[in-house]
Amino acid sequence: MNRICHELTQGSDEWIAFRANHHGASEAAAMLGLSKKVKRNELLHAKVTCVPRDFPDWVQRNILDYGHEVEAKARPIVEEIIGDELYPATYSMGVLSASCDGINMAGDIAFEHKQWNAEHAAMVRDGILPEEHAPQCQQVLMVTGAERLIFVISDGTRENMVHMWVTPDPEWQRRIVAGWKQFDADAAVYVPQEKTVAPVAAPIEALPAVFVQVQGSLSVSDNLKTFGERLTAFVEGINKKPETDQDFADAEAAIKALSRAEEALQQAKAGALEQVATVADMQRAVDLHYNLARNTRLMLEKLVKAEKENRKTAIVTAGQTAFKQYVDAHNATIGKPYMPQIPADFGGVIKSLKSLDSIQNAVDTELARVKILADEAFEKIQKNLASLRELGGNHTFLFADVSTLVQKPNDDLVTLIGARITEHEAREAEKRKQEAANTTPAAEARGPAVVSAPAEEVAAVRGLSFKEIALIQPSQAVPDSGARITLGQINSRLAPISVSKDALAQLGIQPVGKERAAVLYRESDYPGICTAIIKHVVAVSSHKHAA
Repeated sequence: MNRICHELTQGSDEWIAFRANHHGASEAAAMLGLSKKVKRNELLHAKVTCVPRDFPDWVQRNILDYGHEVEAKARPIVEEIIGDELYPATYSMGVLSASCDGINMAGDIAFEHKQWNAEHAAMVRDGILPEEHAPQCQQVLMVTGAERLIFVISDGTRENMVHMWVTPDPEWQRRIVAGWKQFDADAAVYVPQEKTVAPVAAPIEALPAVFVQVQGSLSVSDNLKTFGERLTAFVEGINKKPETDQDFADAEAAIKALSRAEEALQQAKAGALEQVATVADMQRAVDLHYNLARNTRLMLEKLVKAEKENRKTAIVTAGQTAFKQYVDAHNATIGKPYMPQIPADFGGVIKSLKSLDSIQNAVDTELARVKILADEAFEKIQKNLASLRELGGNHTFLFADVSTLVQKPNDDLVTLIGARITEHEAREAEKRKQEAANTTPAAEARGPAVVSAPAEEVAAVRGLSFKEIALIQPSQAVPDSGARITLGQINSRLAPISVSKDALAQLGIQPVGKERAAVLYRESDYPGICTAIIKHVVAVSSHKHAA
């Protein structure tokens, strides 16, 4: 894909229009859900609606404008460090773009500047690139083609300036490309939602102040009837089924109002008791209203907690269901359930989050992340299946473990396919050779046959006399297939005959290793072991016969 350097002045109307049609490097962290300033859903909304973020005046003045100022002050110092001049530039590569804080004329060194941050400065000083800045640096390197990037954190002075060098990271760049691909897929089906603001509880109608005053020894003046009517109406008006952040905010405000009512009633009761020893009617009224306020408050607290958990569960479940459907669709395309298990942590990403908007954003971001992993697995499986069809040919019976094979890196699979076919064809050739040998007369007029015994050497001695067996020549070296056989397995095959490690050594057969207590031999040496034993037995038998 071609890289293009655009003649654009950063901040101009033309530059802003250019950014609206490209995925900028500064947006990569938000796209991957790594930005602490912009949520992925916020970026998605801005990209789809083409409505830029509206920053408050103090943010524009104290953060954005100030950032450009310190960057300009830092540039000459950075130029001294690298020994070259730097120029702001805007590049594109397809739909991806990068507006560089600076790049040299040779195009091999890029510059990225961030405002002073003590925590990040300490990381850079130790040679650690903060994760939220890594996507931008890597996209700049990828789009510009620069060989390295100097990443700087400063306030525009030499005293508060740290830097480190960043080089292209293929894994990061693969992740960025895959991330933008999934972002575009999400944007294609995104339906803008009505923009919400942080919920503020609706004004709560103040309950009348409770007063109880004792007049004389048994006369009680109070407004408990009026208070009770207002309290009952207030309780009846509470939303007992909150669903949105606004509903929850209103319910929590109601809880606070009821708590204040409880306190006021307790204080009124206590004040009255200080004035008169027994005021039964007043006590009953206070207790009645107090219990109503307290019980409603406790009910609301439980209800709010339960409904928030219900909403969290619904959002998480929706994410899990969407991902399962996505994986199922890939399996349907493949025609077999070959997709691997991809861990998704929808529950973990919402920990410590309170608002429903932040929970929804976290789940959506995690869904995008695991969809990217699913796409990578799907593409690998498709590529491996194509390799099996192309290279496996008529040897499909050699690849019954296809569900496992498709999970391998394609290069490893191609090597394995070739090895299995080569091994199979070698076995088949040996069988054909052995069958031909078995149809050859044991002896001809020209004299005894001299048998060369490769592969299946035991079959070569069937039907031969002792004299003919004694003429068997040592077999040629058989390639090591990598398979191993233990001494116990050799004896199991030779039963009722058995041999020891020392006996095989005397016959010229040496082990190739050990697995715990088991002595290992090459599987390909087994026919030679049989031949050596047969020749030894024939030789001993002939010696006794001659005696």
